[in-house]
Amino acid sequence: MDDRLIVKKAIEEVERGKELAIATIIDAKGSTPREAGAKMVVLADGSTYGTVGGGSLEKRVIELCLEAIDDGKSHRVHLPLNAEGVEMICGGEVDVFIEVYKNRPKLLIAGGGHVGYAIYEMAALLDFDIVVFEDREEFLTKDRFPKASELVLGDMRDNLKDYPIDDNTYITIVTRGHAYDEECLEVVVGSDAKYIGAMGSKKKVITMMNNLKDKGIAQEQLDKAYAPIGLKLSNETPEEIAVSIISEILLIKNQGELIHMKDTLKRF
Repeated sequence: MDDRLIVKKAIEEVERGKELAIATIIDAKGSTPREAGAKMVVLADGSTYGTVGGGSLEKRVIELCLEAIDDGKSHRVHLPLNAEGVEMICGGEVDVFIEVYKNRPKLLIAGGGHVGYAIYEMAALLDFDIVVFEDREEFLTKDRFPKASELVLGDMRDNLKDYPIDDNTYITIVTRGHAYDEECLEVVVGSDAKYIGAMGSKKKVITMMNNLKDKGIAQEQLDKAYAPIGLKLSNETPEEIAVSIISEILLIKNQGELIHMKDTLKRF
């Protein structure tokens, strides 16, 4: 397959939401099955486009690509063709650059009011694919949310219920009222989302959780929700609430720790 077609295929797969790696031979010495510039696309399911030479070399490169996709890190690897795991008789050696394309984490914001907008502004500075849900047309415009990939207008409960959610999804429920928050939480709390946060005072959150338990939602599912949402560090302005929410999301996303960085130093 022509290398230009391989790159085109890679772009098409990324646009479909697939995760993949592109392996490119960047240096080849001695007797090798392909020259520098040869490319191969490896998808997360192991399927491929193109070739870097076939045989045990290609098998090893596919293995390395799959590992790189899992790790989410691009890197360069040196492969002597007589090394263990390759064991080809060519006798040459190749350097391969493995470039990884991972899906961006998706942030669903239920509610386009003051807090939802402040969360959007914070998240737009980070590497999130942002989707905003609202049932008020005047609050959901491209002028208001220019960097959002999707604006979903209509009943937030129904739209969230039908929206594809996976373990690379983060959900913030910050609607204009407790009843709407409860409806939205009800339809997503059993999803595979990595983070689900719902806004509300302690009293309202307790009421909401009890209502959902009465509707038959298991405690185990309710325990997944971060409610009240955010870390305890804001002065209750929309902007500082947004900082506390994004901080909590990053804590979960990056498997962080709630410590001061200065406390990681040995005393001097």
